[in-house]
Amino acid sequence: MAEAARRADTIAGPTWILAGRQLQARGRRGRPWLTTPGNLAATLVFKPWATPHEAAKRSFLAANALYQALAMVAPGARLSLKWPNDVLLNGGKVAGILLESASSGPMVDWLAIGFGVNLAARPAVVSDSGSGEPVTLKAETGVTIAPADFLVLLADAWATQEAKLAAFGFQRIREDWLEHAARLGDVIVARTTTAEHVGVFETVDMDGNLVLATAEGQKIIPAADVFF
Repeated sequence: MAEAARRADTIAGPTWILAGRQLQARGRRGRPWLTTPGNLAATLVFKPWATPHEAAKRSFLAANALYQALAMVAPGARLSLKWPNDVLLNGGKVAGILLESASSGPMVDWLAIGFGVNLAARPAVVSDSGSGEPVTLKAETGVTIAPADFLVLLADAWATQEAKLAAFGFQRIREDWLEHAARLGDVIVARTTTAEHVGVFETVDMDGNLVLATAEGQKIIPAADVFF
């Protein structure tokens, strides 16, 4: 992500950056992110014509692309998408997504989307609040794939998602995400920086917000850590 920010002003088009190893990896809200050789640490940096609000919705494109790439290498694997930005395999966290951007006006100047995927090695500790136990693709499915080879699949899946967005709008991206959403219709806990909400996970709205049915009524939650 740091390298993407450094290069952002000079890129001519969408650019993928693949890290062999990371010394200062980070997750959401500045939390530490543990990365291990053999796992994927990659960032896509590009310049979409989008407001910061619209650019943030690409976290759902990213999740859909990760789901499709993992499904290609491990057909039949029990994959699901956890709001707002994790991919689960057999109920454990196999991948995470991080978005960063910069803007000097109403539109973003650039957007960077970071992908971390546990292809081969499991982090020693849970590195992101609310994400659950980390798992690896290799341990859960027996599949071995090099980060560079997985990135080829991920980049292709991303291009497909961008084409869907251009043709059908965010509604189609949202529908694809909801089709694979973890615990949709179940009681979950959403913990924000100021409160904890318990309720039935009803949907994700057109702004990407989590929608919960709680004892106090419907709650629209733009940002939180989700616990099952």
